[in-house]
This record gives sequence, structure tokens and C-alpha cells, in this order.
Amino acid sequence: QVQLVESGGGLVQAGDSLRLSCASSGGTLRFLRMSWFRQAPGKEREFVSGISQSGKTQMYADSVKGRFTISRDATKSTVFLVMNSLKPEDTAVYYCAADSGVGVGTLEYYSAERHYEYWGQGTQVTVSS
Repeated sequence: QVQLVESGGGLVQAGDSLRLSCASSGGTLRFLRMSWFRQAPGKEREFVSGISQSGKTQMYADSVKGRFTISRDATKSTVFLVMNSLKPEDTAVYYCAADSGVGVGTLEYYSAERHYEYWGQGTQVTVSS
């Protein structure tokens, strides 16, 4: 059973960087499409970034494109989200999600929460101005 555990959140200043990690305390992540979502106070959860099973395809929301980078380690057991040039509007709880499906990897597909069977508990990222 896949159980996702996020880490790496914290309180930083605008312009700083953070690296979030997502690992499984149960089954392997190797065969799963992985994504990061976030939820700011009073807002709906939104897609941030996703990566294919092979790691060759990455998807980003427009709001983070050019600042955030998603990757997986060589064993594909951990997924990372490097967040550079952080802004106060990046403040949110960041969730890791996993999808075992084989659907076409479009941005629309990655962005749809209904495709993800597994979710982590989230890690708080707070960016002060």
C-alpha cells in the first residue's frame, strides 16, 4: 500500500528557495505518475506540477513555470519539487499525489484530482514578504 509522506516545507522569505520531497512509506513510486498540488487558505486545491513514470515528461501550472522544477531520483522512489524565487502567493499546504493510471499525459489530465488514488498529508509552505 502506497503511503505518501511529504517533507521540506517551512517558513521562508520572498525570493528564497525550498525543496519539497515526497516518498512512500509503503509501496514503490516507480510505476506511478506523480504530482504536486497546493491549497492556499480559503482557496480550492490547485495543480502545481506533475511528472511521468519515466521522469521524461514534466508539467507545470503557469503560475510556477520557470520557478519550480519537479524531478524524481534515479530509483524513482522519491519525487522532488524545487521551488525558487518564492512569492507570498506561493503560501499554501503542498500535497503530493500519485496516479497509477495510463491515461494520456496532458496538462489537463495531470491537473485533474480525480485521477490520483494516493495523497499525502501535506506540508506547509509559508512565504513572507
